[in-house]
Amino acid sequence: MDNVTRAKWDKAAPTFDIMAGRGAEQRWRPFKQALFNNMDGKILFLALGTGLDIETFPPQKNITAIDISPKMLEVARPRVAAYDGEIDVKVADVHELDFADDSFDQIFTSCTFCSVPRPVEGLISLRRVLKPGGELYMFEHTGSRYYPFKFMMNLMTLLTRRIGPEMNRTTVANVRAAGFEIQEVNNLFMDVVKTIRAIKPA
Repeated sequence: MDNVTRAKWDKAAPTFDIMAGRGAEQRWRPFKQALFNNMDGKILFLALGTGLDIETFPPQKNITAIDISPKMLEVARPRVAAYDGEIDVKVADVHELDFADDSFDQIFTSCTFCSVPRPVEGLISLRRVLKPGGELYMFEHTGSRYYPFKFMMNLMTLLTRRIGPEMNRTTVANVRAAGFEIQEVNNLFMDVVKTIRAIKPA
């Protein structure tokens, strides 16, 4: 278990909903709902946090949801209890998943891989527990290729990585490096906020 990362998010848990911002949640809600409507079969949801995304899940799904922070999951409990379906919550580090190989039909992430300390290793770990031909769906914010945004996000990351996310991740390239096949990338705001769909080769 990465205790440094765990402690960082435990500390953020009491004020995380405020930091996330109601406006941002409302802005991206339709895009998250569209992505999560693909949920089918046995599902792993990575980094549940305080459970803000649960309201955008389709009903009656079988979801295993993990997060490295037990404090985050404590805040999420009422939202988990209110979900019209099954959410099994576990404290876990994506780098050290204890699920068997080929356990899940689908994996979903939401603004997650900006914060995973070793993103390619984390994605390789996800690929291991995904069934051959299984799908990875991601709603993520990443770095930009364009000036001056690339420069600005690199600069911001010097500060933000201490308290939460990194702003300049190359997540699409990381997904490929982890051995997934990219099926679709949709840019929602410039090339920064995007959805990614990939599969584990059969």
